[in-house]
Amino acid sequence: MKNNLLSLLQKFKQNTFSSLKIRNYRLYFIGQSISLSGTWMQTIGQAWLVLKLTNSGTALGLVTALQFLPVLIFGGMGGVIADRQSKRKLIFFTQSVSAILAFILAVLVFTELIKLWMLFILASLLGLVNAIDNPARRIFVLEMVGKKDLGNAVTLFSTVFNLSRIVGPAIAGAVIASFGLAPCFFINAVSFVAVIVCLLMMRSNELHYVEPVKKAKGQLREGLKYVQSAPLLRNLLVMVAIVGTLTFEFQVNLPLFAKFTFNTNADGFALLNSGMGVGAVIGGLLTAGRKKVSPRDLILISFLFGITIIFTALTPTIHVAILSMIIVGIFLIQFTSYAETMIQLESAPNMRSRVMSLWSIAFLGSTPIGGLIIGWIGEYASPRWGLTVSGFAAIFAGFYGFLKIKNSKLNSDKLELTEPIPVEDNKGA
Repeated sequence: MKNNLLSLLQKFKQNTFSSLKIRNYRLYFIGQSISLSGTWMQTIGQAWLVLKLTNSGTALGLVTALQFLPVLIFGGMGGVIADRQSKRKLIFFTQSVSAILAFILAVLVFTELIKLWMLFILASLLGLVNAIDNPARRIFVLEMVGKKDLGNAVTLFSTVFNLSRIVGPAIAGAVIASFGLAPCFFINAVSFVAVIVCLLMMRSNELHYVEPVKKAKGQLREGLKYVQSAPLLRNLLVMVAIVGTLTFEFQVNLPLFAKFTFNTNADGFALLNSGMGVGAVIGGLLTAGRKKVSPRDLILISFLFGITIIFTALTPTIHVAILSMIIVGIFLIQFTSYAETMIQLESAPNMRSRVMSLWSIAFLGSTPIGGLIIGWIGEYASPRWGLTVSGFAAIFAGFYGFLKIKNSKLNSDKLELTEPIPVEDNKGA
C-alpha cells in the first residue's frame, strides 16, 4: 500500500510539474511568479483608487475598458508584430515599458496629484503595451518548452497567475490599510525587474526557435481568413469572446460586490480575489497532469463556471462568497487552460501569433464592452445582478459550444497534448 501511494505521488509530481524541468521555462516561471504578484497588487490598488476618487461603478468600468480597448483595436496588429519579431526581445521591451508606467502611477498617487483623467491615459497606454505583450508572451511559452510540454506549461503558468491572485491581493490589502495606495504601484514597478533578469539569464540555444515571418502586406487579413477556414478555432474563439466579454469582469464585479453589497473595505475585495486564486491554484494542479482534453470538457466547464458564479451572486455573507469564489476559481483556470491549449495546438506555426492575438482580442479586448455593461448594471441595478449576468454569459457560451463544436468536423475526438494537431495537410501545429 505504501509503495503504491509513493508511486502515485511520484507520477503526480512528474506529470504535474514536467515543464519545470526545462531551465528556460523554470526561469520564466520564477520571474513571472514575482512580477504577477505585483500586477495583482496594482489591480487591487487601481480599482480601489477609482472608487476612492469617484465612488462610481461606471467609472470603474470605464477605466477597465480603457485598459483593454487597445487590445480590441490593435490586438490583431500586435499578433502580426509578434510573428515578425523575436518573442524574447519583444517581451523584454514590453515588460520594461510596463515597469515605467507603474512607476509613473506610483509617483502620481504618492504626491497626491492623481486625477481620474490621468488614470484614463495610463490605463490606455498599458493597454497598448498589452496588445503586443499578450500574443508574444503566450507563444514564447511554446518556444521555451516545445509541443510536448505545452499543455502542462500553459496550465502551470495559469496556476502561478492565480497563485499571485492570492499573494498579491493579500499583500495589497495589508499595504493599503497600513501605508496607503502608492506602495502597491511602486512594488509592481520593481517586480518587473524579476522577469527582465530571468529573460537575460535564458539560454538561446535551448529555445524551440520559430523563424519570424517576413514583413508583407495583408498578413492580418491572412490570419483572419485562416481562422475563418478552421471551424474548431473559430468556434473556440467565439466561446472565449462570450466569456471574456461578460464573465471575466471580476475587476469590475468584485470591488462593487465587496463595497456595496457587503459594505467592506479593500480587505474584503482582496479576500474575494484571493479566494478565487486559491480555487484556481487547486484547479491548476488538478489540470496540469492531464494528457488529454476534449471540446466536451470545455463545454461542461463553461456550464459549471456560470452556475458557480450565479451561486456566488446569491450568497448571504462575504464569508460564504469567499468560499464560493474558491469553486469559481477552479472552473476559471480549467476554462482558460483548456481553451488556450486547444487553440495553440490547432494553429499552424506561421499563424500561431496571429491566432493568439485573436485570443487576446476575444479574451481581453472584449473587456471594454463588458466592463461598461457590468459596471452600469452593478451601479444602477446591484452588484448581485452584475455577477448574475456574468454567470449566465458563461452558460450561454456552453450552449453555443455544445451546438457548434458538436457539429464541427474535429481532427480528433480527443486533442492530445503531447502531439501536434494538423489543421490542413500543409498546416500542422
